[in-house]
Amino acid sequence: MRKIILFLCVCCLVGVAYAQEPFRVMFYNVENLFDCQHDTLKNDYEFLPDAPKGWTRARYNDKLAKIAKVIVATGVKDVPDLVGLCEVENDHCMKDLTEYSPLREAGYRYVMTDSPDQRGIDVALLYQRGSFKLLGKNSIRIPNEEIDRTPTRDILHVTGQVLSGDTLDVFVCHMPSRSGGEEKSEPYRLFTAQILHASVDSLMNVRRHPNILIMGDFNDYPTNNSIAKVLGAVAPKGEVQATKLYNLMDGRKDGTYRYRGEWGILDQLIVSGFLLQGHAGIRTSYDKAQIVRFPFLLEEDEKYGGDIPFRTYWGRKYHGGFSDHLPVCVDFEIGKK
Repeated sequence: MRKIILFLCVCCLVGVAYAQEPFRVMFYNVENLFDCQHDTLKNDYEFLPDAPKGWTRARYNDKLAKIAKVIVATGVKDVPDLVGLCEVENDHCMKDLTEYSPLREAGYRYVMTDSPDQRGIDVALLYQRGSFKLLGKNSIRIPNEEIDRTPTRDILHVTGQVLSGDTLDVFVCHMPSRSGGEEKSEPYRLFTAQILHASVDSLMNVRRHPNILIMGDFNDYPTNNSIAKVLGAVAPKGEVQATKLYNLMDGRKDGTYRYRGEWGILDQLIVSGFLLQGHAGIRTSYDKAQIVRFPFLLEEDEKYGGDIPFRTYWGRKYHGGFSDHLPVCVDFEIGKK
């Protein structure tokens, strides 16, 4: 009898030692979160009160409230632990979002880039200090002059520690747009993906446990060369290799963006194979990733039928929605010791 009791006690202790804590990460292209003030160094004229779009303080505050609503709704028991954002103009916007919007009660902190993008848009990462201890951040500059292109967004690299004590490296990206056409613009995305891949490779060589998460708007689909070939990130099938990248969005039926009646996935969640191997510290799987499709984020596509993201603007016409992209999210299990 005493052996049975001892066995049960040991089981309970093991259960406590490796209790699993949920850890949710989301990414969201928020569609032009600009403040209402002109930055003399940037081409932000279209988002000013006297511009044809009529970007007013009231519309700006409504945009902040809508972004906050999406983030809060994407949480499970609490808000997501990490939130990657792109198309954010500056630190002022992030401060308003975290301190003066309905998101202020969530207690987020943030880091962001300060890119040479001509319009002034950047990427950012919100984090919960209770579940992600910030260890460092770095902005990876893309040397656009090497391929004779206009400046693009920096890639944000953030390093943090989760509750298991494991280090998690997070990259937030907003790859060069398709302006001018896919074929003409593709070399810039390939070049930027090469810069990202080099940064990831350097971590693979120094991290004993390479827990790497890449999220962002790639302006490419999972089968395009920048993702499938340069990064080598495809859906996990068969044996998973620890130092290879896998795209958790590859192979999904739904999309994050709709163009001429066709859904496609431009917003990716990519992880290192080590995170898929089932380690006790931190782990995830393909079925734990999803595209967020809340009904309030969608509206009827009057031209092509079906539904489409409920966006803020149609051209210059204010539409009053959320964004032209849908968010994506993924859940991790964290072994809390």
